[in-house]
Amino acid sequence: MISIIVPCHNEAANIAPLYDRLCAVLTGEDWELVCVNDGSRDDTLARLIALSQRDPRVRVFDLARNFGKEAALTAGLDHARGDAIIPLDADLQDPPELIPTLIAKWREGFDVVNAVRASRASDGWLKRTTARGFYRVINRLSDVPIPSDTGDFRLIARPALDALNGLRERRRFMKGLFAWVGFRTADIPYQRAARHAGQTSWNYWKLWNFALEGITSFSSAPLRLASYLGVTVSIFAFIYAAIIIFRKLVYGNAVAGYPSLIVVILFLGGVQLLALGVIGEYLGRIYEESKQRPIYLIRARWERADQDDGLDRARPARDRSHPGA
Repeated sequence: MISIIVPCHNEAANIAPLYDRLCAVLTGEDWELVCVNDGSRDDTLARLIALSQRDPRVRVFDLARNFGKEAALTAGLDHARGDAIIPLDADLQDPPELIPTLIAKWREGFDVVNAVRASRASDGWLKRTTARGFYRVINRLSDVPIPSDTGDFRLIARPALDALNGLRERRRFMKGLFAWVGFRTADIPYQRAARHAGQTSWNYWKLWNFALEGITSFSSAPLRLASYLGVTVSIFAFIYAAIIIFRKLVYGNAVAGYPSLIVVILFLGGVQLLALGVIGEYLGRIYEESKQRPIYLIRARWERADQDDGLDRARPARDRSHPGA
């Protein structure tokens, strides 16, 4: 079985086209569509329920609130039943027509098949530039190489998925987790299309926080950077103090006045706040993990029950919505 995982947040206009294209490309395959409604405010959930009533291959999970894409994706991965799993965005920027190529590569013996964007022509200049900068920075800082221009669109075989589902950290950077588990990996290039309908919820502030999440999840280099910066400033401060003492003893020059003093104080204060901010970011992660809250909560689900032929509507979640999930 092939499991297609689709996190959905306000994607009502994209549900029907996505389903139609999946049906067209998966002819002859045993497949399921696992849709996770991540707190949508439009009629996304209603359309997903209607789809599940028409086609028992469509399984719908409604989260208790908006937990974010990484948590919604995790919910889909947890409940996928397939031998191969393919996360897919609902906006159709990642073409379903590439799925047979991913499956063919998997059948050659690869456990993970990444769909790599050959170009980012659909993105603006600023987004392309910042994306390149992000991947360069994180791959310099991280011990785990993270493939550039590779999103969530990929095929994951069951052994790799089982390993991935064992990673239950709360602050999740899925691109890094996909890379961390390893396994035999292949890459497939493709052209990413423009969004089919609707507006993306990813603004530059969210992308900035997402980048920080990735860097702090897979590298302790910012902590070392704060230490190096502190040592460097201390060395310069010691040299500057020695110069002032020498000039005072030899030339009798007066100690530098208030302007230079204020500059030094502000500079040192900025360095200290920067170091505290970096430490606080990591401390916040430790605090979140220590509370051991579940990654997500499922309010209801719509799927065909194993024991009968009817749709089990609004069945309470019983396996992944408890603490420690």
